[in-house]
Amino acid sequence: MRKILYLFLLIFLSNLGYTQEIDKLPADKLATEMANTIMVKWPDSLTHQPGATAKWSYDLGVFFEGIANIYAVSHQKHYLAYMQHMMDLFVQPDGSLSRYSLTDYNIDYVKNGRTLLFLYKATKEDKYLKAASLLREQLKTHPRTQEGGFWHKKVYPNQMWLDGIYMGQPFYAEWSASFDEVKNFDDIANQFLIIEKHVRDPKTGLLYHGWDESRQQKWANKFTGNSPNFWGRAMGWYGMALVDVLDYFPKNHAKRRQLEDILVRYAAAIEKVQNPQNSLWYQVLDQADRKGNYPEASASCMFVYTLAKGVRKGYLKRKFEESAVKGFSGIKQHFLEFDKNGMLHLKGTVQVSGLGGTPYRSGTFEYYMSEPVIEDDPKGMGAFILAADQMKYF
Repeated sequence: MRKILYLFLLIFLSNLGYTQEIDKLPADKLATEMANTIMVKWPDSLTHQPGATAKWSYDLGVFFEGIANIYAVSHQKHYLAYMQHMMDLFVQPDGSLSRYSLTDYNIDYVKNGRTLLFLYKATKEDKYLKAASLLREQLKTHPRTQEGGFWHKKVYPNQMWLDGIYMGQPFYAEWSASFDEVKNFDDIANQFLIIEKHVRDPKTGLLYHGWDESRQQKWANKFTGNSPNFWGRAMGWYGMALVDVLDYFPKNHAKRRQLEDILVRYAAAIEKVQNPQNSLWYQVLDQADRKGNYPEASASCMFVYTLAKGVRKGYLKRKFEESAVKGFSGIKQHFLEFDKNGMLHLKGTVQVSGLGGTPYRSGTFEYYMSEPVIEDDPKGMGAFILAADQMKYF
């Protein structure tokens, strides 16, 4: 533990007085600076409360993927040490997971499986593979809609949310590719196909935040089951899931082309709602001019990541590169800021947005405007690192 804290101190001291203009810094440098901020702010867990219990949270998995990408290039051991230290708060020596419950059937809990697989491949320690296998087991019995779509959570019955596609499917795909479970790719593709069929708006191509198969939720349209609005980060999650799953999807699989076609439709839809004045995307995507609406950092980062990776991998035409480049420029100008100590911060991320629950979240425009917008939200910072990592190629 002392060694890790010493490494964080070195990171912090190396940044003192570092106030170069953000626009002049290369994308990979900005990614590294944001990762360093994360490690200094949260050396032990995502809580600042002394003695508070660390929470098994998908936020960890989002920024760990960004940090893993940095480590893959730099091979600087303190990044790997940080990831191990944080995950070992949960992963026990026998591979069990503390503060995780399979029978909660929360798809959010599956997200960190990719970090566990990364740590297993990097360290060869069996406990990480055993822990990841618990998340794989959850997917075997996770409740589903009649068409086979994973419920978002057991406490949200009959519902699929765009968020949940990102939380579950990239891990499911990586596991299946890594352990020769090729039969799973039909199921993985169907998760994308089922929800897109139900939540895609034929006029705009945008995707509604959630869908209730039972049409019983107060927020659900009584005819379609859809929630009322297009939430930026929800579509951001879905896009990142698409390009990440395609990394593992068999080239000759019959449904691969369908996923690529979804990505093309998706890219065209989000390009249309990119604000021409600041090149960013808004909390409610199709209502940028409505009073109270605002450019939102995490969604903007996720869209840049999706477009840039889609172009780089050849899934999208080169024309979408311009949208990604403009978006990343807007992110740098609008959301990034160095403090007096040289630490890089990300402004403008909505802390949370959901549907139903207690207190009740209605999915209306007014609801989405009511949630707090904060600086240095971990999932926003993670999305920024991922976006910057892709933008280093452009």
